Amino acid sequence: MTWSIVAREPETGVMGLALATRFFAAGALVPHSAPDAGIVATQALVNPTYGPRGLDMLRAGGAPEDVVAALVAPDEGRAARQVHVLGLDGRTAAYTGAGCVDWAGSRSEQDLSVAGNMLAGSAVVEATFEAFRAGEGQPLVDRLIGAMRAGEAAGGDKRGKQSACLVIQDARPYRWLDLRVDDHPDPLAELERLHKVAGERFLAFRHAFPTAERPWGVWDRGEVEAMIAERLGR
Repeated sequence: MTWSIVAREPETGVMGLALATRFFAAGALVPHSAPDAGIVATQALVNPTYGPRGLDMLRAGGAPEDVVAALVAPDEGRAARQVHVLGLDGRTAAYTGAGCVDWAGSRSEQDLSVAGNMLAGSAVVEATFEAFRAGEGQPLVDRLIGAMRAGEAAGGDKRGKQSACLVIQDARPYRWLDLRVDDHPDPLAELERLHKVAGERFLAFRHAFPTAERPWGVWDRGEVEAMIAERLGR
């Protein structure tokens, strides 16, 4: 199940992931990210342990291709697994087991990887990949969702639609954005709607949260409201 995209903005180092699938609540299982490691996406007959173990190896300095190899080598179910990895420096690597349901495969380059299984065909991965590249200059969220929309238009998950998610990981010790659609007839459209709602206030409010430079954040309610109004241009 699932096709997903992981990507990094080379100018900022901000990383993101988006996925869609005909599977319930894939956003709870597939994406794993950390500001000091990168992103691991584990799918097909998902092995959730790949996430924390892969992040630990990236954090210790492992190259993405070595991390992928170390994850799948001891796994007796590796033929049914798919995983792709993005490091902090933008290097990527992917693995698709021989037992994954057709169509299954990936395309990975510097700063970008797309992988999927149970897809309508290879065009899903190619369309997702090329749409992201074509969106250069747009905000990362828009590029990720637009790329997934292109993959969906190329056939998407051959079984249909059910869930989707979007993750944005920057240098903060928590995810800047983590949106999930667990069960919906048009999950990518719902994901876009949630992001629009987040932009009404939530994303501006998050700038008050603690960071490494400002460890206690902004807690004065008047100051928080003034900051939100300024960021929203009111």
